[in-house]
Amino acid sequence: MKRLLLLAAATAALSISSLAMAAGPARTKLDAFTTGLHSLTGKFSQTLKDANGNAGKPSNGTLALEAPRQFRWETLAPSKQTIVADGSRVWLYDPDLEQVTVRIQSSEESHSPLTVLTDVKQMDKDFNVAEQGDHDGLSWLRLTSKAKDPQFDYADLGFDASGLSRMIFRDQLGAVTDIRFSSWQRNVPIAPETFNFVPPPGTDVIGDAPVIQTQPIKN
Repeated sequence: MKRLLLLAAATAALSISSLAMAAGPARTKLDAFTTGLHSLTGKFSQTLKDANGNAGKPSNGTLALEAPRQFRWETLAPSKQTIVADGSRVWLYDPDLEQVTVRIQSSEESHSPLTVLTDVKQMDKDFNVAEQGDHDGLSWLRLTSKAKDPQFDYADLGFDASGLSRMIFRDQLGAVTDIRFSSWQRNVPIAPETFNFVPPPGTDVIGDAPVIQTQPIKN
C-alpha cells in the first residue's frame, strides 16, 4: 500500500507549476504544459517489474489533480483501489479488503515528487533535477531526492509536444513502474467531493483518521 501511495503522490507531482533549472528540451515542454495550470484530469496505464525483471499485471485508471495539494488516483482494473489526498490526509481504500489506510498528508509529501510542481521552492530543496535528453520520442527529466533516507531511487518524467506523457519510477527495492498518461483535460471544473473521502459503512479504518466531533442529543 505504501508503494501505491507513493506512486500516486509522484503522479500528482506532475501537475501544477514549473521547475527552477536551466532551460532544456524537457524544461521547455514542462513549462508549456504547466503555465496557468490549476487543475487536471486524465487517464493512466501502468506496468510494474520487480527487481528481477518479473512483470506484474498491468493496471489502468483515472486521476484528478487540483492545486495545491489535492488529488485522486482511481485504479479501475484489474482490481479497484482508490487514493484520495484531501489537503490534510491521504486515504488509501481497498474495497476487496474492505479497508482504508489513512496518513497525515504532510508526512507523505516529505521528500516525495509531490512537491515538484506544487511548490517549486521546496522542490529545489528536496530534489536534484537533471535533463536526460531525448529518447523513445520524449524529452526526459530525472528527479533524485536529496534526503538521507530517500523513499525512491529516481523518477523520470517524459514529455512530448502536448505535455507529460510518461513517468518511470524506481523504488528502493529496485522495482520499476512505468506509467503512461492520456486524455489530459486542463483547468476543468472538478467537483469538491472528488477530494473528499468518506469510508463506506463496514470499512476498517487504520491510521490517522480525523476525530469526528459529535454533539450530545438534547431531550
